[in-house]
Amino acid sequence: MTQPGAPVGQLVVCPTPIGNLDDVTLRVLATLAEVDVIACEDTRRTGRLLERHGIRRPLVSYHEHNEAARTRELLARIAGGERVALVSDAGTPLVADPGHALVRGCIREGLRLEVLPGPSAVVTALVISGLGTAAWRFVGFLPRRRAEREQVLAGCEDTVVAFESPQRLHSTLELIAGREPGRELAVCRELSKLHEEVVRGSAAELAERFAGTAPRGEIVLVCAPAERPASVEGEAALAALQELIDAGARPRAAAGALARLTGVPANELYRALTARRRAGAG
Repeated sequence: MTQPGAPVGQLVVCPTPIGNLDDVTLRVLATLAEVDVIACEDTRRTGRLLERHGIRRPLVSYHEHNEAARTRELLARIAGGERVALVSDAGTPLVADPGHALVRGCIREGLRLEVLPGPSAVVTALVISGLGTAAWRFVGFLPRRRAEREQVLAGCEDTVVAFESPQRLHSTLELIAGREPGRELAVCRELSKLHEEVVRGSAAELAERFAGTAPRGEIVLVCAPAERPASVEGEAALAALQELIDAGARPRAAAGALARLTGVPANELYRALTARRRAGAG
């Protein structure tokens, strides 16, 4: 228990740039310049960020191989009154990066905790993909095993954001194209860096685009919601929707009215209508 008058320690979770070293907030820079110690995945990488902004503070490594021991050490330092900053190599700590044990430890022991807003490759990729943002799911790094990857990606009715290695990208694109060749995807590479590239298209198109050679750099894969198998009710509602539109009704209003009558979600009807029109145009 903290004694009256003792220094009050704190953990501050600090997002760092995902590429461009200037993409760091003023609050993060001020915090990094003031804390007693900075816990980071790679001291060399964090050292370059600090040097870029003229900051010199003690660094300690904090990664998956020493997370348990280092967590105990850092919790003791925070309990003793020190301010500790937690950073990852890029982006927001804990998002597919170490730090969960430290945050949970602070909560469990009643230590002060603050999380600063900042860069995230997940949100950046989601927005730049141009795919749906109303409902989405981040699944972290995709599994190595093909069957497990298929289970994660297939059947999800939300937009899916995932990290993938350049070496497995083509295999993953082929896997999706084998089930849903028309599913919309975006391959986001080296976001915010000099050679940033975003390639959008169907699963079949992107599987062909990335065949033969693995791209370089960090990859974020964004997948549109999986196609749902058409039900009898859905097909009937879709046919009725097309009739209403042919008669002059507005598509979204007609989809909403049919959804209330049939129970088939309006966004599902509108998506199916859009997909059918695209297929007809092709």
